[in-house]
Amino acid sequence: MNNNKKIARIVGALFIIGTVAGILSLTGTSMIDNPGYLVKIAGSKNSVVLGALLILTMGISLSSMTVVLFPVLKKYNETLALGALIFRGVLELVCYVASAVSCLLLLALSQNYVSAGTPVESNFQLLGAMLKDERFLMGEITAILFSVGALFIYYIFYKTKLIPRWLSLWGLVGAMIYLANGILCIFVFNTEYEYFKYILGVQEMVMAGWLIVKGFNASAFNALMIKEKE
Repeated sequence: MNNNKKIARIVGALFIIGTVAGILSLTGTSMIDNPGYLVKIAGSKNSVVLGALLILTMGISLSSMTVVLFPVLKKYNETLALGALIFRGVLELVCYVASAVSCLLLLALSQNYVSAGTPVESNFQLLGAMLKDERFLMGEITAILFSVGALFIYYIFYKTKLIPRWLSLWGLVGAMIYLANGILCIFVFNTEYEYFKYILGVQEMVMAGWLIVKGFNASAFNALMIKEKE
């Protein structure tokens, strides 16, 4: 297998692993947003822990994707490639770790709440609400960092033609909508606009499949290799 196909398939696989892990994590953490969540979380310890582990898996997979891509992207523009590595690699991973920790803290809080006899008036509800708000805001901050990193990646893809330009444009448009959605949700503090994020999510799954099956555009990839040698 040539270097082009190898890198492309690893990137595509990491995209899929990260996305699937993120979707599956919702099954273990969805009760956090439901009424009576403190009692429900306490009774679903294994699900919450698994959800947190899946969030970490998503973060590690998606951040590793930027590490694998970096040697390719930097051959076009090292500054943009470094931006992608920082925003969609390092900072995004930190946010996913923080989100996983929030889930585990809510689990510990809920268990103490149940052990205390589920008191109606207590600080448990206040702490729980604070952790839920922190988790929500961290999700939107992650969306902003994710989008900025994606803009770097898809701009380079568009300029180099490593993937079809229609796919790069889809990614650029999706990233801009994702970015606007994240900012809007922070100021409005509302999850009503979450479905806009799926525009980029679908694009990345299509791109992942393309990379696994087709790889990068061979002529564009070879042109970058020649540029590096020069």
